Amino acid sequence: MQYRKLGKTDLDVSVLSFGASSLGSVFRETDESESIRTVHAALDSGINFIDVSPYYGLTKAEAVLGKAIKTVPRDRFYLSTKAGRYGADSFDFSSGKITASVEESLRRLNTDYLDILFLHDIEFVEPQVIYEEAIPALQRLKAEGKIRHTGICGLPLSLFEEFLPKVEIDAIISYCHYSLNDTTLERLLPLLEKHRIGLVNASPLSMGLLSTRGTPEWHPASPEVKAVCKRAADYCAEQGEDIAKLAVQFSTMNSRIPTTLVSTANPSNIVNNARWVDESIHSELLTEVRGILEPVFDRTWESGIARYNTNLKL
Repeated sequence: MQYRKLGKTDLDVSVLSFGASSLGSVFRETDESESIRTVHAALDSGINFIDVSPYYGLTKAEAVLGKAIKTVPRDRFYLSTKAGRYGADSFDFSSGKITASVEESLRRLNTDYLDILFLHDIEFVEPQVIYEEAIPALQRLKAEGKIRHTGICGLPLSLFEEFLPKVEIDAIISYCHYSLNDTTLERLLPLLEKHRIGLVNASPLSMGLLSTRGTPEWHPASPEVKAVCKRAADYCAEQGEDIAKLAVQFSTMNSRIPTTLVSTANPSNIVNNARWVDESIHSELLTEVRGILEPVFDRTWESGIARYNTNLKL
């Protein structure tokens, strides 16, 4: 496993990190003991950064993760969670709620501090709330030692382009914008590097787009994007290859992207993902798959309020 510096923080994070959303049964029903074994397998594979949120499984993911890490020395891993989003349409970025949310998360996670706290999907509220309530709450929690570093996350890249020059934060999570079918995250790299902001890239499989199983019903991509991505996944399978392997390798091989989050509740899956990172990518297959995906390159979908969804390539 390789490790890279996360922006201006003191965190040297594994290039592959563990997203604990699956522990909340957000993709399928999960077995708690298997979920706990998955967390331990991730750590044993060299992964040292775990991300979660109270939103995932309506606190289930945090609760299960808390059981998994309760017996693990705290210096073996970095831990982040989120605040502000608590349901599909439930958002509260008020200072009081964020402070209370952190206390609840700390109890569920069996820890007394977080390495990073991210404001979760801030594109769904007016920016004034983030500037006046949420960011000051982060800074207070950091001063109190409850959190070591601060962050924001969301889908639209325009969100970061608006906020990063104006607020003092340490890291961001961007998802579904650096994968085989969408590399628009590259346009954000100069801004991140200028301000030395840590980057966590999430979902190299584009929330299930890059899968022979097809996407879940709730996936917001267009029918054309779904069809072309499945065609690419099926092509890999026909060659005896797993598109997940190609996708994970592609997302982690860029040295300008410190870490990429993957999520699973299966111990074998996370071991395989970690192993793939250390193997050479199949260059010819990569070229062929990118060729199949070319008609839908960089297509995305709307998320949040209108101001963040102008000029999108849909």
